[in-house]
Amino acid sequence: MSDEVLKAAQDAVEAARQGERYAEILAIVTAVKAAQQQPQCQHQAPAPVVQRPVGVYVALGIGGAVALTALAMAAALLAVAVAVRAASATVCLLVLRST
Repeated sequence: MSDEVLKAAQDAVEAARQGERYAEILAIVTAVKAAQQQPQCQHQAPAPVVQRPVGVYVALGIGGAVALTALAMAAALLAVAVAVRAASATVCLLVLRST
């Protein structure tokens, strides 16, 4: 029985030594990995994007729409005026021709 206890004690001492070796190996591997890692880039943050005011573009859009509407109404009024002139000229010619 003492041989068994002695053998178990020797096995325990050997396991403790191996555990220490594994811890040393793990520490060395961790140190090597840390040394091989590339340093982080220290780039500056990009400048913030300046946003243009939206209200200016909305006002320009509304102003352009009003201007185009006014232009279309002027063109329609001109077309009516030309049609009235043509009709009156036709009536005048017919009246002058009949006399």
